[in-house]
Amino acid sequence: MKYLVVALALLGSLGSPVAAQEAVNTGAGAVLRALDKLNAKVSDISLLNGERRTMGLLEVTLNECRYPKGNPSGDAYAFITIREAGVSEPVYRGWMVASSPALNPLDHSRYDVWVLRCTTS
Repeated sequence: MKYLVVALALLGSLGSPVAAQEAVNTGAGAVLRALDKLNAKVSDISLLNGERRTMGLLEVTLNECRYPKGNPSGDAYAFITIREAGVSEPVYRGWMVASSPALNPLDHSRYDVWVLRCTTS
């Protein structure tokens, strides 16, 4: 009976509002870093929101970059789409977090791509 009461209390709390999330600003774009693991070439790419750029065999599109409100040098996270040349289905589509690149990484045999920071202009 005691466990039933605890379980019902936990289920009831699921419907309650979640604690406030951190306030964010949307950056004008982002700086991404890419590594070509085949030839050990590292390059940085600056993209504006909505911009697409080809890098080696990858086509990278930045959808949006966000950062903590009032702190553009804070922890950036960006929604990006990555496609291989000539392939319509993305090899990656999602949010990448600058402070935790391994949290949601690109899984590609040749390339690594991660977010460095948002840009404000």
